[in-house]
Parts: sequence; structure tokens; C-alpha cells
Amino acid sequence: MNVTLQSAKMIGAGLATIGLTGVGAGVGIVFGSLVMAYARNPSLKQQLFGYTILGFALTEAVALFALMMDNVIIIYMASYYRSFVSFYNLLV
Repeated sequence: MNVTLQSAKMIGAGLATIGLTGVGAGVGIVFGSLVMAYARNPSLKQQLFGYTILGFALTEAVALFALMMDNVIIIYMASYYRSFVSFYNLLV
């Protein structure tokens, strides 16, 4: 594989995982808000916990999308490059 293409693929895969930094901050904000809300009104514990789990799930979905795009870049682009090279060799 061409060194330039391989390095661009790895840079793209690394940039796709930048979304994981926001997920870590988002999870901290969600559970920090749960603690503050529970301290203000302990009688709403069950309702607040349900909203927290929903927020956690939506935040983690962003992480899964980022990892999915990372894997797509690494796996799909390698097979795409191989098929392109074989098609180019047929033309030449």
C-alpha cells in the first residue's frame, strides 16, 4: 500500500476518535448533574435516575458512532484501495 495513503488513513482514523473526548466529558456532566439534582430534591430519585440513564445511553451512542467510523476508515479503505489497484492494473 502506498505510504502516503496509509498514513492518511491512520490520520483519518485518529481524527475519527476525537469524538471520544467529548463523550468522556458528557458522561461526567450527566452524572454530575444527577448528584446535584438529587442533593436538591431527594424525593425524585427514581425519575432522575431514569433521565440519567437515558442521557448516559445517548452520550455513549456518540462514542459507538465514533468507533464505528474509525473501523470503517481502517477496514473499508484498505479493501477499497486493493480493489482500485487491481482495477487500475487491468486498465494498464
